[in-house]
Amino acid sequence: MDQFPHSSRSSTPPPRTGPRDPGDAWVEGDRGRYWGRFGAAGVLAYDPAKGVLLQHRAVWSHNGGTWGLPGGALHEGEEAVDGALREAFEEAAVPSESVEVLFTSVLDHGYWSYTTVVVRVLESFEPVISDPESIALLWIPVAEVDALELHPGFADAWPGLLARLDSGETW
Repeated sequence: MDQFPHSSRSSTPPPRTGPRDPGDAWVEGDRGRYWGRFGAAGVLAYDPAKGVLLQHRAVWSHNGGTWGLPGGALHEGEEAVDGALREAFEEAAVPSESVEVLFTSVLDHGYWSYTTVVVRVLESFEPVISDPESIALLWIPVAEVDALELHPGFADAWPGLLARLDSGETW
């Protein structure tokens, strides 16, 4: 039996169960419409032996069918690193105790921001699809990332993130 009653390949989102967090809402401004009333954050997990962990996004999601980072809306008052690690655990079972934060990169539009938290994997793990937001979670060799259909925001950020990763930048 399918773990989720609605396939992640479906064009409609599954029904929500339980209360929504106040941060789970769209915001709009002069640069577009974005998810996360208090901003959003995601994790770029880098394992030197495997590459980077990417999420193939469910078709029903914003920019669905593209590859991006496990992440999502921040909760009110939540620090971006904490929110990114929470979301990566919720969506992909990324264990925060097995990674080390290298650096963050922030896209800030004033009314909305997205923080990419780049982590190095210290202890290897296999990601687990734990909610219907993913079609797949895969380790992609760094040299192959550009060959995928990337989420537009991640596609814009990837060259700069890669350059910082290649430079060995840390906090």
